[in-house]
Amino acid sequence: MLIKLLMELNLFDSPGRHKIHSNYKPSLGGVAILLGPIISLMLGMPFHDWVSLKYFFISLLLMFFIGLRDDILALTPKQKLYSQFLPVIVLVVLNQTTLSSTYGIIDLPQIPEVVIWVLSIFTLIILTNAYNLIDGLDGLAGTIGAITLAALGIWFYLTGNYPISLVSLSFAGALVAFLFFNWQPSKIFMGDTGALMIGFLLSYLSILFINENYRLPATNDFKFQASIATAICVVIIPVFDTFRVIILRLRQGQSPFHADRNHLHHQFLNLGFSHAQSVLIIATINIIMIVLAWLLRKQNDLLILGVVFALCLIINFALKRAQQTKAKS
Repeated sequence: MLIKLLMELNLFDSPGRHKIHSNYKPSLGGVAILLGPIISLMLGMPFHDWVSLKYFFISLLLMFFIGLRDDILALTPKQKLYSQFLPVIVLVVLNQTTLSSTYGIIDLPQIPEVVIWVLSIFTLIILTNAYNLIDGLDGLAGTIGAITLAALGIWFYLTGNYPISLVSLSFAGALVAFLFFNWQPSKIFMGDTGALMIGFLLSYLSILFINENYRLPATNDFKFQASIATAICVVIIPVFDTFRVIILRLRQGQSPFHADRNHLHHQFLNLGFSHAQSVLIIATINIIMIVLAWLLRKQNDLLILGVVFALCLIINFALKRAQQTKAKS
């Protein structure tokens, strides 16, 4: 129904030099992704939980409308970035969603509140846009979003935060349903409407996980010794992909914001893999990282971050060598 309506309204994502698709497709899939969980939460979440999460829902809707505005009438990159500060500040200042310490990685005196706010805002902006950047392949953003939301939702359920678990799993379910229409060959894209919203949701849940996990008693069966490293393992694909392309662009003397075809999914396509195969390979990497975090849950941040960094270097080296071999053949 939504696809038919968007076709009639001529709301399409057009092909471009840095885009993979070669024809016009509806790009407001985020509308459907939002409606499903909202209806589910209205039916299944008690009113007092809605009240306690009111600033989160307000900020999520603000980010949704920023993406909607960009999909209907394109914003410049700067306009899109600056507009994101409103929902992020609402979440940080009014909802108190902050990274409030070093979480045991290093010993520091009490961090000033202004520094906490700046660090938290920066983290939310980076993670939101990192997820948005992986939405370049049929089914990729939806698959990675479903995996990460499901993993976080299960953890929140096991540790007793049922409202947040319900939010996480509702959106994970919506993404799974969306994949039926977004898998190659896709009939609709999630667009910035969906990608910014889901990226923002993942950013919020990641910070919430870090704080709640850090406060769990050591005797809890589901506590991870390394809060920050575990969160990075869960959202490793957008984090790895974003830092990878930024480093490549800087080495080439380009702006970090310069659009190109150096993203992780582009590399697999260049090797001859199909959209579906590339998505499954990248999703497998994400799952392996999550399993790794679970197996190393009693280890510290520095050890896990070292292992993750080494694995990312191996993946990057393997991709580079594979492309060099293909070029010679």
